[in-house]
Amino acid sequence: MASGDEKYRSLLLGDEEKNTKWRFGVPPNYDVVNKLFEEERTNVWPVGSLEERVQSLVKNFEMELFHKISSTDFRTLDLNNFTFCLNGRKPLSIEETSKLGGYNPFLQTSLPEEYRYYNAAKETAASSHQAFTATFPRGFALEIIQVYSGPPDIVFKFRHWGHMEGAFKSHAPTGERIEFFGVAIFKVNENDIILGVEFFFDPGELLGKLMKGPRLDGSVEKAVSSCPILRNTGKQQMKK
Repeated sequence: MASGDEKYRSLLLGDEEKNTKWRFGVPPNYDVVNKLFEEERTNVWPVGSLEERVQSLVKNFEMELFHKISSTDFRTLDLNNFTFCLNGRKPLSIEETSKLGGYNPFLQTSLPEEYRYYNAAKETAASSHQAFTATFPRGFALEIIQVYSGPPDIVFKFRHWGHMEGAFKSHAPTGERIEFFGVAIFKVNENDIILGVEFFFDPGELLGKLMKGPRLDGSVEKAVSSCPILRNTGKQQMKK
């Protein structure tokens, strides 16, 4: 159940959420990942600062995107105008984004099928959630590193990280901290309701690190060794 003193996702609580349809049956509990966030973040932004407000907006947005089934329960978005865009790809509507679910909107790829070690088009919200929660039992934390411009076009740099203490897609855990950085643009109205988001980062960088460990069955993953993208991340790291 959701913690009664959730500090970073104010929209998780309140009377408005009494009838919310949660993807996994109950409100999410962020106590574990909040602990990781507080122990390893690089900045503590003052309450009320632009950076703190943006960080709160992004955490609330991700909470709703990952855990709410019905888009009508979303409180961070303008449902009539919202679009999600990754690395300049074709923008997705809220319905298309929710249908992909979990981390899948963030891991879309144009690679040929045989090189899609993690195929976001074939994963579900449940399988995505299971894969990443098993890999990062202490959570996959997010922080805002820098805000380049404020509303209505909020541009910021972010950091995502966690400790790989569980297997990922049959690759053994390394115990290492896995992190990546990216830039995002959130377009908001005068009430800070999100009209559209654009994310820019390299999903291959993340997946390469997650495939650094040996296969649990002792084999070498063909997709990593043959893919011209992943072999520059995961394969090189496996040699270390």
